[in-house]
Parts: sequence; structure tokens; C-alpha cells
Amino acid sequence: MTLLEQTIAAIRPADPAALAAARAHQDSLTKPRGALGALEEVAVRLAGAAAVNPPPMPFPAALAIFAADHGVHTQGVSPWPREVTAQMVGNFLAGGAVANAFAAQVGASVTVVDVGVAADLEPAPGLTVSKVAYGTADMSQGPAMTVEQAVAALETGIAVARDLVGRGARCLVTGDMGIANTTASAALICAFTGQDPDVVTGRGTGADDETLARKVAVIRRALRVNGLAGGLTEGSGGSEGLEGLEGSAGQGGLDAPGGSDGWDGPGGPGGPGGPGGAGGASGEAPARSALETLAAVGGLEHAAIAGFVLGGAAARVPVILDGVIAGSAALVAAALAPGTVDHCVAGHRSAEPGHAAALDHLGLRPLVELEMRLGEGTGGLLAHPLVCAAVRVMHEVATFDSAGVTDKEA
Repeated sequence: MTLLEQTIAAIRPADPAALAAARAHQDSLTKPRGALGALEEVAVRLAGAAAVNPPPMPFPAALAIFAADHGVHTQGVSPWPREVTAQMVGNFLAGGAVANAFAAQVGASVTVVDVGVAADLEPAPGLTVSKVAYGTADMSQGPAMTVEQAVAALETGIAVARDLVGRGARCLVTGDMGIANTTASAALICAFTGQDPDVVTGRGTGADDETLARKVAVIRRALRVNGLAGGLTEGSGGSEGLEGLEGSAGQGGLDAPGGSDGWDGPGGPGGPGGPGGAGGASGEAPARSALETLAAVGGLEHAAIAGFVLGGAAARVPVILDGVIAGSAALVAAALAPGTVDHCVAGHRSAEPGHAAALDHLGLRPLVELEMRLGEGTGGLLAHPLVCAAVRVMHEVATFDSAGVTDKEA
């Protein structure tokens, strides 16, 4: 059994008994029922994920920033040059990025993972080099990578999650870096939600009308070229899709650039809905497994983040999702193992227009909405103190009985 298969097999959905106990506990605390709004559901969610009430404190947190490049960059979908991916990795390692500042504020560790940067990076403290390829191929011309490469990147993310949990992390936060990766995100979200690229693609860092139109056309072409114009069929993800797929997604590339929530510009998901058509096409497409879809139009960092989410879920450690890149990767993880979603918290809603659709499809409610679109894990980091506060209430707030406070009449 492969690491991916082992991880999927270990994932369990939320524990019903723990969920019930947590809801009852919330109702017994010295506050009006429901007075803490969404924070109450966060605490209940984490109790179900951990299968115990109250849930463990989600501290300390560990941020993992997965970096990779994308071949589709050559199509002019981003105003940023692809070398920015490697340059920003250096900035993360030097502690000079926004993600570093936010991580310091909330006491989170920062690990940077080279899963597909199109350059050779010098060894450095805080850097894990697990390069699967020097970026992806151009997905508008064919599959972005092979299924073997997608699985290797997924297993890289799983290994990083296992390592961080083994070193004491009790909450994982997703991060990303790669110029042009919102293009891949939009394609993935189209494939998994059935939304049209016109709906899911945004301006991000200020793409002009011409660049935005080009990006939408490139995404539409990628979906068509890779046989995803008709989308996924129900049940096409999951562990049964792991067998007999090696090599079936075509050739992956070794040269390519990438993108990120805000470094790329556009990109993002569309509206909710079951796995359906992508690109607005009505023609029938063959059934695709989640792995084949990931390999066709995803990025190496998307695959690694999906694995990171799966690894956290298998360890029953909560995962705070960042923006549109994480949202698209979570769609992959959920298709492979539906119970994964029970272990996720949506840190924020990105300003990218499609992120809301990915969250709706996953059934997740974002904790923060500040019109952010940077990526790097910044939105997830800002949400971490809220997640901690929600759980601390369950540990420290008195019940009506213990405090001798009269509850309201039934």
C-alpha cells in the first residue's frame, strides 16, 4: 500500500458522539446559546474531527508554504515574471514576507517546501527540497504533469504534514507560492464544481481587460484539451481511483512557472454545485478520477497542499485553509477522501471571485473576510487566533451548573 493509500485509509469523518457532546457542552456554558456565532461551530467541528470533547487546543500552529512553477505562464496569464517564485522563496527564508510577519504574530513556525520551483535552490534552514519537477508543463497544450508526478507531490505534502505533527504541531496552516498558480486553481475549480471560467477568474493583482480575457481563454482551452469540458462524474475521486492510473494523464513538463493567490492576479473558483462540467461546455466528457484531473490542470503545489490536508486529516489535526489556491487543492483532497473536509477550517474568503464557490462546494464557512488576495498562508494565519479562542472557550468557560448561574427558562 502506498503512502497516499495508507493516508486515505486512515481518514475518518467527524465523530458523531463527539459532535453531540460538544454541542451539548456549548449549550451548557454561561452565555446565551449561539451567542458566539460561528465560533461555536468551529469548536464543535474540531471536537468532531478529534473525536473528543473538548477538542485539543490547536496550538502550536505550523505553516507550510509549498512553492512551484507553472508551464502555463508562457501563455501570458500573469504580469509577474516566473523568477519571482524562486525569489519569494528566498524572501520567506530570510523572514521578509508578510507570511513571516503574520506567523511571528501568532507564534506559528514556517516551513518552505520546494516541490516544483523552476530553479535549483541552495540549501537553507527552513527549506525542504522535495522537487518533483522543474515546474509543470503548459496545461493549455496537454496535461500539466503525469499521474506519477501528481502522486509524488501529494505524498510530499503528506510527509510534510506528518513531520510537522511529529514535531509537535497541533494545527496546520496551508501556504503557497508560484507565479501563475491561480490559473491552475481556476481550472481545478471549474473541473470540480462545473463553473465557467468567466465566473471563476478574477483580476487579482490588477490584470487588465486584455490579460483577463486571455487567461479565461487559456483556462477554457486547457479544460477542453484535457477532456474536462464535461467535468467529473459523481464518485470519480476516492481511493479506488488510485489503481491503474500511473502514466494515464500524459506527459508532465520539467520547465514552467507558477502563481499564487495574489502574486498571479486572476484565478479562482466558481459557484457551488456538484462535480460537473467545466468551461461551460455541454459536450459529454469521459469520467475522470480526481488524480487524473489534478494531473491534467493542477500544479505541483496544489497537489502537495492536497496531500498536506490529507495528512492533517489522517492525524486528526485541524487544517486551516488559506485562499483560492488552498480551496482548489482542498477540492482535490475531498474528492480523494470526503471525510477530509471535516478536519478543515476555512481561514478566510479571498477577494478572488471564485474562492467563495470552492468553499460553498466544500460546505465551509470562512472566519475572516478582509478582501485579502495575497496567498502565502496569510489569511489562514490571521484566522488561527480565532480558532484557538473558540476551543479555549470549551476548556475554560464555566457551565451554568458549575458557576451557580440560573439558566433561562426552557
